[in-house]
Amino acid sequence: MEARSSSVLVEVHAPICAAASEILTPDSLRFVGYLCNRFEDRRRALLAARQSRAMEFDSGALPHFEGVRQAGGGTLREPHSRATDDPHWQCAPIPSPVDRKMVINGLNSGANVYMADFEDSTSPTWSNLTEGQRNLRDAVCRKITYTNPKTGKVYALKDKTAVLFVRPRGWHLDEAHVTVNGRVASGSLFDFGLFFFHNVHTLLQMGTRPYFYLPKLEDYLEARLWNDVFKAAQSYFGVSYGTIRATVLLETITAAFQMEEILYELKDHSLGLNCGRWDYLFSYIKKMKCHEDKIAPDRSFLTMTDTPLLKAYVDRLIFICHKRGTFAMGGMAAQIPIKNDPSANDAAMARIKKDKIREALAGHDGTWVAHPALVSLAKNVFDNYMPTPNQIDKNPGLAGKDITEADLLKLREVPTSKAITSVGLKRGISIVLAYTEAWLRGVGCIPLNHHMEDAATAEISRAQIWQWRHHGLSTQDDGVRITKERISKLVNADVKVRTGGEDVGKWFLAGKLVEDMLNKENLDDFLTSVCYPHILTTKYEGDVIPEDEFVSKL
Repeated sequence: MEARSSSVLVEVHAPICAAASEILTPDSLRFVGYLCNRFEDRRRALLAARQSRAMEFDSGALPHFEGVRQAGGGTLREPHSRATDDPHWQCAPIPSPVDRKMVINGLNSGANVYMADFEDSTSPTWSNLTEGQRNLRDAVCRKITYTNPKTGKVYALKDKTAVLFVRPRGWHLDEAHVTVNGRVASGSLFDFGLFFFHNVHTLLQMGTRPYFYLPKLEDYLEARLWNDVFKAAQSYFGVSYGTIRATVLLETITAAFQMEEILYELKDHSLGLNCGRWDYLFSYIKKMKCHEDKIAPDRSFLTMTDTPLLKAYVDRLIFICHKRGTFAMGGMAAQIPIKNDPSANDAAMARIKKDKIREALAGHDGTWVAHPALVSLAKNVFDNYMPTPNQIDKNPGLAGKDITEADLLKLREVPTSKAITSVGLKRGISIVLAYTEAWLRGVGCIPLNHHMEDAATAEISRAQIWQWRHHGLSTQDDGVRITKERISKLVNADVKVRTGGEDVGKWFLAGKLVEDMLNKENLDDFLTSVCYPHILTTKYEGDVIPEDEFVSKL
């Protein structure tokens, strides 16, 4: 299939299944092509800048607040950024209020907001993406239904539903089933463009608007790119400036040093910042992986209450958001109900409640849960501790006013004998392996140890195991060094236990990929990027798809 508009050629290199035939219309493809053609060079330049910064960090550099840089072994302060020059600017006024069954249940859950995710909890197979877009279109039109083929139970929307937010993929991810002028399309622009094209006018007619969650931003220039995409999309469809609203997931260590600048770039389209705490830890480990004084202990020790850099990041985020008149959202509770063990379930619910109370008292204006069954618990906490619609004026988050650069980089000190253990190493490998295998099968979110695990938690384990091996560390409970050979042995043993030696699922492929990722000399940026070529319906060279791989043309 192809669509052409002036000098823009959009080609689809995948089967045109039922969902794709409905969603990938010539006009929708022209819009995606327009966005990619206009913004692809900037996207690639920003990704190249990420790599340059990563090399600086590997050589010993540290992130700094905007307007601060290192020179000659010291620190220089330059003129403030535009975001801090004006003490009075505010974000836009706060507006009033992907699996088919999950979309319905999420919208019906009683939550204020339901986020449909094309990013960390979705494996971007062609069917997942096209069917997901069709499900969202049908949900916006309120005609979505689902009948369970085994039980016959019918799922449909209630009269009152949650507000729909959509999380497109991050700037680093491609959509290799689509090329624009011979170049692989941006996954971000593909996800955003299709949803906006099919739903903007319907949403406005229903008295709401398109809402987005923006993941993985590393600096304010990446936020500026999104803002320019929003302006171009609104102009293309003739809708008012500021129609789109977006929340930024603050989930990279570099973005933590540019919170105010990121809000400034998106201020006319902003709904604030959200703490993405697990990806934040992953980003910290990845960026600081070569720093011997910043080696992370086992992830079980990196809790919100006991890890200084997490508390500092939360306090600063609340302060900056409330200073600029917008929302500061709390983090995700990844737990899921434990159905067959009431006492364990009660203990888990108590931990979730304690965490949500902490968020409300800190000054957050809302929070997230991974499972619909936890909505009432979280809502009850915030209704009790935040009786007003938000805490922007009531709780300005002054604890974050004086957060320093050092505060944002300080890890928890863990006794040497417990920081890295053989049990933690084995568990980490198991998590990476289980998630990778599921992702290769097209499943981007899995229940594991009574938690709903997405890419973020697998990435934490992957990055810290690589870091431990890279620095030649040992597990302290047995004094055995973490080597390539030891990691390979653990991976292969885990695969054998799960498969019994039979080639089932994607375990053998997952084992090969995980072993390679953990043992290679350079840490891969994202495990999803490593796995991506293995879920495509066509050969992927990382940039251009060969002509003989075209599946269909229009």
